[in-house]
Amino acid sequence: MASRLDDKTVAKLVAEATAAPSMHNAQPWRFRFVTGERLMLLYADLERAMPRSDPGNRALHIGCGAALFNLRVAAAHADLVAETALSPDPQDPTLLAAVRLLDPVGRLGDDDLVRLHPGIQQRHTSRHPFADKAVPEDVQATLCEAAAREGAELLFPGPWHTETVLDLVRDAESRDVMDPGSDEDLVRWTRLGPEADIAVDGVPEYAFGPLKRDGKAPVRDFAGRRRVADRGTTTFEHTPHLALLSTPGDGSDDWLRAGQALERVLLEATLAGLATSLTSHALETRDLRLLARDPGEGTGQVQMVLRLGYGPRGPVTPRRAVGEVLDLA
Repeated sequence: MASRLDDKTVAKLVAEATAAPSMHNAQPWRFRFVTGERLMLLYADLERAMPRSDPGNRALHIGCGAALFNLRVAAAHADLVAETALSPDPQDPTLLAAVRLLDPVGRLGDDDLVRLHPGIQQRHTSRHPFADKAVPEDVQATLCEAAAREGAELLFPGPWHTETVLDLVRDAESRDVMDPGSDEDLVRWTRLGPEADIAVDGVPEYAFGPLKRDGKAPVRDFAGRRRVADRGTTTFEHTPHLALLSTPGDGSDDWLRAGQALERVLLEATLAGLATSLTSHALETRDLRLLARDPGEGTGQVQMVLRLGYGPRGPVTPRRAVGEVLDLA
């Protein structure tokens, strides 16, 4: 029988897992730790799904995949080996992953995951302008390799392709304007006024960033049609540096792999001194998602658009207490 992991270690692992990004910071995950088996189970929390913005739960799976990757990094840092299985129970689609936490005796640890550990707490989504400075080619290569290690592909689109993606973002924004109910999920998951100071989830107003006066950077305005006090306007990048994360398929396990690849890329980018933000606005409907593909190859499924650059990192956004997301069995 495996030796017991103490509750403090288990709680620390989950706290670091839940530092992952998720759509509108909804934190759509639950964890259950089976003590005798040293088995961490990751579940989708469907009460935090977004039926308007994410009807197929694609973004939910990506967020949970990012949390899963953080769990793997945290386990490696704690000198544990994480044996991971995706979708281990076909009868329970909410059970997304099972991670057995093993002692390293006779097993190889993952020093590269340990190296990424500082990035977990340093990574924050930035909705601020970035400098007009290119991402060096060696850094781009490192990020592409990071995605590949998780079974995904990261593409830095050329000028024409970038304009196509930006047009898709504008198309999605126009659709929202025409649909009065399109902001239902956004309103649910944003926190304004005094609520922002006590929030444990969602996007608080202090993380909205300035309102875009000019520029082409794909930055979603979380205020929507609502007024936010003391919020300035500024110019964003006219030539934003984007990257597209793709997977070969478009099923639930592909989305989980996309989430793990996304978080590996984000941690690598953070350690390389880059600020990052994400947008899935142009990917929330399948017809637009297909148009975001590489126009040369036209293969793969684009799962996320990343904006990268040199600029201020965003503020820490709230997280639920470990006790709210972790059950011990």
